[in-house]
This record gives sequence, C-alpha cells and structure tokens, in this order.
Amino acid sequence: MFVSRRSRVATLAACATILLATSACGDDKPEEASAQQVRLYGTDGNMLNSYPAELKERASLVDGMKGTTPLVPLPDDFKGRLRAVNPALTDYVYSAETYDAVVIAVLAAQLSGSTDPAAITKQIVAVTNDGQRCEDPASCLALARNGQDIEYRGVSLTRAGFTDKGEPATASYATLTFDGQQINDGKTEFVGAGIESAASTKTPPKPKKQRPGGASDDQEPLILGGLLPKTGDLSIAYPPMAAGAALAIKEINAAGGALGKPVTWLDGDDGTNPAVAKATVAKHVADGVSVIIGAGGSGISRAVLPDVVQAGKILFSPSNTDSSLTDVDDQGLYFRTAPPDSLQGRALADVILRDGSQKIVIVARKDSYGEGLQGTVRDELEKAGIANDRLKLLTYEPPADAKAAPVDFSGGAKEIKEFGADAVLIIGFGESAQVIRGLADAGVQIRQ
Repeated sequence: MFVSRRSRVATLAACATILLATSACGDDKPEEASAQQVRLYGTDGNMLNSYPAELKERASLVDGMKGTTPLVPLPDDFKGRLRAVNPALTDYVYSAETYDAVVIAVLAAQLSGSTDPAAITKQIVAVTNDGQRCEDPASCLALARNGQDIEYRGVSLTRAGFTDKGEPATASYATLTFDGQQINDGKTEFVGAGIESAASTKTPPKPKKQRPGGASDDQEPLILGGLLPKTGDLSIAYPPMAAGAALAIKEINAAGGALGKPVTWLDGDDGTNPAVAKATVAKHVADGVSVIIGAGGSGISRAVLPDVVQAGKILFSPSNTDSSLTDVDDQGLYFRTAPPDSLQGRALADVILRDGSQKIVIVARKDSYGEGLQGTVRDELEKAGIANDRLKLLTYEPPADAKAAPVDFSGGAKEIKEFGADAVLIIGFGESAQVIRGLADAGVQIRQ
C-alpha cells in the first residue's frame, strides 16, 4: 500500500518514541538489547586472583564474576607472616586451613606422646574441644607438654571445634567479587554456617606429660608430609596452601617443636592427579611420615585414602569439601579443616538468588568435588523455589594431566545459549577457564 512521505515521517517519529520503551520497532533491533547476557559465578577452586591468568588475553572476561569460598576474615598479622614466607603471595584461600591442619596434627602428637598415627588420631578431635583455650603454637605446645587438655582456636577454626567425624562443626564463607582482573576485598562479605552443638564431646585419652629434660635419645622426630597441588589443575591454589604449611612448621619449631625435637616437613605434590598423588603417598610411607597434609582436591584424597589407610597413616586435608567424605570408610584416619560442601552450597545458592537469577546453569568438573557441590547447590536452589525446568546441570571431563588437550566446552556453551540462561555457576579449578572461553566464543554476552 502506498504511504505519503509526510505520513511516513510521522510514522517513523512515533516509532522512535515507542522504541525507547520497547527497544524494538520496524526492522531495526539494537544488537546489545537482543544479545543474551549471563552472570558468572565461581567457587573455591577458581575464585582466586591467579585465576584470570588461565584466560590469558581474555582475562577481562572474569570482571564481575562472583563466588564463595571457605574463608574467615584473616588478621593482617597472619597475612603479613604469610608474606614473610612468600613475598609474592597474591591469594590466601586455604592458607589458614593448611596452617591449622599442621598445628592440630602436631599438638595431637604432643598430647599423645608419640609419633604413632594410631595414637595421634585419638587426640586430633580432642585438640579442638573441651580444654584450656589457646590460640597459637607456642602457648598450646606449652600446655600440651605439661599434660594439659587444650582447646585450640586458630585462624580458620574460630567458633567451634571438630565433630566426631573429624571436620569443623562450623564454618565461615566469603562472597568474593572480581573487579577487573582482581578480587575486590572491599566487596567481600562473610557469612557463618554450621551448628556449634555439633562439636564432639567425647573424652580423649589422658594427655601424656613430657618428661623433664625433653626427649630421650631414641625418640623419633615427628615427620609430616605434604600432598599439596604443586602441579595440575588446582596448582593455582598451591602458593597460599604451601605458605600456610611453611609458616606453621616455622612457628612450631621456633616454639621448641614436638616431643622434644624439631618437626620435619617433607614436601610432596598431589599433581591434581591420582597417579601422581599415589606415588607421593608411597614415598611418604617409605620415609616414615606419620601425618600427610593433603590432598588438595577431594577426588584425589578419595583416590589415595585406601593406600593411606593400608599403611596406617593419617590423611589430613586443608581443602577437601566433598560432603560424601564425611562418611568415607577411613578407619578413623581421615580429617579435614575445610568444611563440607553441605554448608557451602547454601551460601552459594544465596549469592545467586540475591541477584534475581531466573534460569541457572551449573557447570561442574566431573569428579567428586564438582558433582558433589553441583548436586548440593541444585538442592538448595530447588528448596528456595527455583523450578526444575529453570535449572540445568552440565559436566565436563577435566584434562588427565598437564599435557592433555584443554577442555572443549563448545557443545556445553551451545546448550547454555539455547537454554537462555541468565546465570552460570562454574565449579572447577584452573581448567574451568575453558568454560568461560566457550561461552564467549558461542556469542553469550558475559554480564559485568
């Protein structure tokens, strides 16, 4: 139908007015308005200042990404002591948990009067409950040497002690936000979780008082072995964990060591790989290690635990969060200072819901950590009223080792785009950067 030029102009003017309200009129659709936007969320495995480097030239994609991690408000004094050990430190995730795991293990050995793992296990939970309160290695060791029951409150363990299962009864989580390519500490929020009454009330064996004059000549020194992720997908978390362990050993030995002798630390890599971790455990067993501090990843601990149990050693992780490890068959030899994901899942779901997300995709690495936390967050979102058809779960196979091809997430990114997600939670380690790359390559606009 023919329309006069004057009418056409009037129509266009009216259309322009409507355009401001509807963002759609005629054939012109602003590209920015029609592009799909998603908010990114992460967890303890990737909410680190070292994570953006995994994206290389596309590091800016993390800007605005939020997530949670087990973390207490760390005292400036503790951070300063860590930096004295490693001046290049940029992250503190699991540094406090590693420090406390080493200190608790040493205190348990001192109270038991032995380097025998079977004797040490009977004191680990007790170190954190129902005794004389102490908050640093020197004062705690002095009490323990005198045969005094103690209640250790450290950097990560502040509110309550361990449960009967050998894990924290309470926890603190931090909500972190990337501002540019760094986590903005000014935006960090902390929330408590757990129940103090869940702490153990069992009576431990009577502590053994150290004899006057210190150790006898035949007293074996206490040896701790590291099983931390120096290499592999979780290596981005290694520096703060290693600093925490080194600081604890330094301060313990400055306070006189344990059982009258300096504590020995043997370094070791878990490789974020079962084969590497198993080789390290075998070497520690051969070298007479009593307590193994690690592994970094929950799946790695699960893989090596049978070897540790068979050898009669202790596995004490500062960073395992898989909830199913609470009831693992460990013969009483597995402990952790990191809280289980049953607590973290609630905190993480709350962060996502506060942003008003309507369609949520949870992407997880295919292992006990990733799939375990994925299921927990899903359950918490459903409890909060998010319908099943507004949730989508995806997994990916993490690389077998550092030489393997990187994760290809192009198919998953396409599914997320077709689903119309406005929030994507990524549960993984350094390799999970490929998920973000895949989303960007698929044309999904990441909201900042």
